Amino acid sequence: MDTPTPAHPLTRLPAEDLDFILRFVLVSGSLKDLGNEYGVSYPTIRARLDRLIERVRQVAAGRAPDPFLDQLADLLENGEVTVGAARRIRQAYLSQISRLKGAPGDE
Repeated sequence: MDTPTPAHPLTRLPAEDLDFILRFVLVSGSLKDLGNEYGVSYPTIRARLDRLIERVRQVAAGRAPDPFLDQLADLLENGEVTVGAARRIRQAYLSQISRLKGAPGDE
């Protein structure tokens, strides 16, 4: 009996992420050209790529996307928070999550 092959992780991404990946490949990975296609700055397109990379990591590991990190990425993409601030917030959040997972009684 044949065992069903699990779906490729990329097939579990939303259409908007798949479109981004397609456009990224078609511009040969040039973030400058991709930013021009989307009409956004390099830091904005870089932040969007970082967000996508994190989503792909989560999906590949079988985890659901983190709603807090998605919201932070939205704020960054919309220019409501700077790249530096977003990185500091993300690092603090991930450190706190890591501490909480390691707390006694969380097994």
